[in-house]
Amino acid sequence: MNDTRFIELLNEVKQEFSGWDFSFVTETGRIQNELLSWSYGSITMPVVRKATSLLDMGTGGGEFFSLLRPFPDNVFATEGFKPNIPIAKKKLEPLGVTVLPFEKDNELPFTSNQFGLIINKHESYCPAEVRRISKKNGIFLTQQVGGLDCKEINDALGMPINQEYLNWNLDRALKELEEHHFNVLVKKEEFPTQRFYDIGALVYYLKAIPWQIPNFNLEDLKEQLFSLHKKIEKDGYFDAKQHRFLIKAKAI
Repeated sequence: MNDTRFIELLNEVKQEFSGWDFSFVTETGRIQNELLSWSYGSITMPVVRKATSLLDMGTGGGEFFSLLRPFPDNVFATEGFKPNIPIAKKKLEPLGVTVLPFEKDNELPFTSNQFGLIINKHESYCPAEVRRISKKNGIFLTQQVGGLDCKEINDALGMPINQEYLNWNLDRALKELEEHHFNVLVKKEEFPTQRFYDIGALVYYLKAIPWQIPNFNLEDLKEQLFSLHKKIEKDGYFDAKQHRFLIKAKAI
């Protein structure tokens, strides 16, 4: 494994990851994604404009949510990853957003029937708790990452798919929401390609999303990563299939 380029790429990804900012690898074109047939942002913006009470679940560092302003007076964001909380507060509190930490999906720090709109991009949730804090006729809008997301990475590295999320898909999410008194208005599911142009970008990605390969350790997988590096060098890229689904539902 005396490959200078391989060593350089792995050394680069020791860069600290914070918030929810992938620009280190996306803005440089090192990872590119096939487009979905929908835009979460375009769907979300008009409903945010009409909202009188709003919650963003799992805001990360607030990077995306901050772009949806102007906000109503009653606006909150939650974040469960502690290092992100000060980042989100710095970004969102000047915009009038109250940022609150939480630990359990089924114990959110809000009163019943508090929100007319709850948005959620790639964050876990408890459907019973979402219904509890939703007003009647309130909207729940979520884009989720499905359980088959980028399974080709796991296959290439000889690692099992995370069983905790394996069966997370549109059908299961719809069933759960309907059981908890939501009427589904919009539903979509797709598997767009995610392309990695170098092994450093792929490792950076894996470090940022630890649920893809739990307990991911660079040294333990160095041989497999080197094999994948050689494949990328030969083919020019490595492709994996993302798993995304979108639901817009109304509390009844």
